[in-house]
Amino acid sequence: MGFSYNDITSKSMGLKARLTSWQVSGRLRNFTTTVPGKYGVTDFGADFDYREIVVSCSIFPRHSFPALVSTLDDIAAWLDPVGGLKQLILDDVPDRYFMARLNAAVECERLLRSSGSFELTFFCPDPFGYAIEDETFSITAEGSHTITRHTGNMESNPIYRIEGVVTSEAGNSISITTNGQELKIVNATLASGETLVVDTDRMTAYVEDADGMILRNALPYLEELNFPTLAVGSNTVSVTAANATFTGLEIQARSRWR
Repeated sequence: MGFSYNDITSKSMGLKARLTSWQVSGRLRNFTTTVPGKYGVTDFGADFDYREIVVSCSIFPRHSFPALVSTLDDIAAWLDPVGGLKQLILDDVPDRYFMARLNAAVECERLLRSSGSFELTFFCPDPFGYAIEDETFSITAEGSHTITRHTGNMESNPIYRIEGVVTSEAGNSISITTNGQELKIVNATLASGETLVVDTDRMTAYVEDADGMILRNALPYLEELNFPTLAVGSNTVSVTAANATFTGLEIQARSRWR
């Protein structure tokens, strides 16, 4: 077993690595309050907190202690947490990635004169693992459509990419309804060759040109700040256009695991 961090493998850095445990799900945040005169607490539910992934590592024997220290220096530069979150892929779970960084000191225990072992604790502020090979769905006509997510085990926050022609006049709109959640584009200016992108995870919207360059903010084009999610399994997506031309819709699922 090994891992890849920021597109660099542990093996290429001279490390043997393995998982000694696996969190079934990330930490939980419980929302409760104490009510005078009532036993226990009142429960207001829970959601997920950050995740920690612990990887046990050992260094292949080096010919001298200075060579061991040099390898440790290279590893420290590779895993430098000051650089922020990077993509972490574990060889034992190769279908998903986590955005992670170190969040604890790393102490190397010398096993022999020129080898050592240590643990790496990776901090994932977003506790979910995301599909490396994501699912993408394409819709080219108005009406009701069914799309099916096969990857992941929880609802996802997709990216909607809408193409068409809309002018900024009253009554002109394009509506995308996913499982009853409506994403309606109104008072918008969208020309041929432009794409309106709605990122439901970041809760942002913008218009980009054919080269992917962002032209303008599109949040004012949304009738409501409603960001439809995708469920695992079947999803119903309905597209309607009023006094506008709908050309196509691409949905990147951003499938994930809890």
